[in-house]
Amino acid sequence: MQRYQRGRRPRRVALSRSLPATALIVAVLADLAWPPFNTFPLLATVSLIAAPMYSLTWTVTSGAVACLTGWLLSLRENQDVLTRANVIGFTTLITLTVAAAFLNRMFAREREQLRTSREVAEAVQRAMLPTVPGRVRGLALADRYQAAQEEALIGGDLYGVHETPHGLRLVIGDVRGKGTQAVTLVNTLLGVFHAAALQVPDLPSVVEAAEIQVQDLKGHEEDPPLEDFVTAVFVEILPDRSAVRVANRGHPAPLLVHEGGVTALEPKEPSLPLGLGDLAGQVVPVDHYDLPPGATLVLFTDGIIEARDRTGAFFDPVPPLTRPLPPDPGAVLDAMLAALFRHTDELEDDAAALAVTRLPDEGESEKSEESPAAVRS
Repeated sequence: MQRYQRGRRPRRVALSRSLPATALIVAVLADLAWPPFNTFPLLATVSLIAAPMYSLTWTVTSGAVACLTGWLLSLRENQDVLTRANVIGFTTLITLTVAAAFLNRMFAREREQLRTSREVAEAVQRAMLPTVPGRVRGLALADRYQAAQEEALIGGDLYGVHETPHGLRLVIGDVRGKGTQAVTLVNTLLGVFHAAALQVPDLPSVVEAAEIQVQDLKGHEEDPPLEDFVTAVFVEILPDRSAVRVANRGHPAPLLVHEGGVTALEPKEPSLPLGLGDLAGQVVPVDHYDLPPGATLVLFTDGIIEARDRTGAFFDPVPPLTRPLPPDPGAVLDAMLAALFRHTDELEDDAAALAVTRLPDEGESEKSEESPAAVRS
């Protein structure tokens, strides 16, 4: 499993870190524009604003700079620095700088604890998800996983790949909720998928096995929430790689990327998520699609399409994939995730993605290699 590394600092963080300097500049401009204005309250906020964002050294330095600025502004007005008002102002600045230093240490400890919790949660999440092979039967595969920045709980994203006599079978899903309950459901679903993928001959039976396990798990819970469910997509690529079967249980539709075009493989008949199958019939709808050479099938969890920009608009993964891309699943996923992090500063939910590309047949690759020579001749 590969974690997608972002290459830029979020705009929101950069803007927040400029607030101490902004407060200092505003205080100076206010004093220059209107000398009677008391700038000490503005200067007093500089170190307090810096405390949660900067190191202890920079927090104390910001307080010292605020004190120096207040002293210079007092001299500019030809005032006695030791007036009663100035003494009260400087005392306030020094006191608040000391308080900001203590707050800075408290914030630092909390950030370290949260960072450790996130690392543990992400490590557990990665340990649950299987290793995806790079190539299987003329198919290339890639996966990506990105934990939410604001969460410290173990997420419910899951995916699995299994080579079987019936073809390559894949699953990607998202358990509702986080924490220990999500861990239990993820482990249950991955276990039943790996067992059923090898043993049962048809894709609907794999889905039914997963549904039975989720229902059984809910039945053994004390006061199980009625809304517990798992959205998932089950995929089966035929042994000859010519076509793909898809059973969608309330999950975002996979995308088929080919020759600069993107097709959303929406189910012809919607199905309820796993865990709610008792509210619907027993039939598992399966859709069939062609898989041409060089095409890439992209599966992802809703953490990607639910990412918002600063205006609240959701991310659309189709536009970044609607351009010439190499028949490489890793390159396709990287293009999508690069566009995702241009769209949003941070993820509100975990995001997982899985892609599989049908490699060109040997005969087709030989023709592609011969064609440039034919053109040159």
